[in-house]
Amino acid sequence: MKKIVKNLALAALLVATTSAFAQTKLTLGHNAAVGNPKHEAAVKFAELVKEKSGGRYIVQVAPAAQLGDDVPILTSLRSGTVDFAANSQGSMSTVVPEYSAFGLPFLFPTLQDAWKVMDGPAGDQLAKLTEDKGMIVLGYWDNGIRHVSNKVRPIKTPADMKGLKIRTPPDAVTIDIMKALGAEPEQIKFSELYVALQQGVVDGQENPLMNIWSSKLYEVQKYISQTAHKYEMTPFVMSKRSYDKMSDADRKIIREAALEATKLNRQMSLDSDAQLVGELKAKGIEINSPDLAPFVEATKPVIEKWTTGPQGPFVKQVVDAARAASAK
Repeated sequence: MKKIVKNLALAALLVATTSAFAQTKLTLGHNAAVGNPKHEAAVKFAELVKEKSGGRYIVQVAPAAQLGDDVPILTSLRSGTVDFAANSQGSMSTVVPEYSAFGLPFLFPTLQDAWKVMDGPAGDQLAKLTEDKGMIVLGYWDNGIRHVSNKVRPIKTPADMKGLKIRTPPDAVTIDIMKALGAEPEQIKFSELYVALQQGVVDGQENPLMNIWSSKLYEVQKYISQTAHKYEMTPFVMSKRSYDKMSDADRKIIREAALEATKLNRQMSLDSDAQLVGELKAKGIEINSPDLAPFVEATKPVIEKWTTGPQGPFVKQVVDAARAASAK
């Protein structure tokens, strides 16, 4: 009898020990290259989750669209087969159209102006709309202010955009901006962009300097024109299905780690432009800063279109908040 009791006690201890060290593996996908602020923040998030959970949660980070490009990964996220994604604003707008509001032309003069609006009532409302679609917003990461690069000529006026085939993400606002400036927008997956530029499928593209640098697009482009035509965020989101399975304590761990990762991402984004102009010039890229007034004027119809469209009330809320933020 004593032997049976002893064996039962050992078995119970083994189960308890195994449970204490059981690990749950979670997946995090994004489309950026290693070294990009998006990837570095994702890695930081994974480290913090492991640390704060005592090793119970392991977040596996998959960069460079290994788990799928931005649009397909949203389906995986909503079904719960992927747990986290640092996704593009444009792709998110295919599920939650209100994200488009943050990409209107020349809306945010600085990154800090954009952050004020994202961290305010408009961002809160956007998070609620996102949750309704099966995703939990953990933070609004930064994807920078975007500029045009191409291999044909420097862009000094909107007339220089005429006829250029410019790759854009599947984002309706970006497409409208390029059309308003006279370019011919083409939608190509970011993971396929380098080859498309190399092979001449398109003449150029538009992205923040940090994306141009980390994906080595400077190898297949000659000119970068600092058009600053729009801002984009990177919504850092979690599958609601995965989130709902967690205890309140574990959700707190996830949110705390996400907050720290968001701060890192934004700081890296803020630092990157100042550093990268010189480094890109050293790679042989010709960089110019055109007078933006004609570009602002040419894209005014885009703002009018979106403020009077189906998402007009939310778009107007973001526009008003942006103008208030930049006026301070």
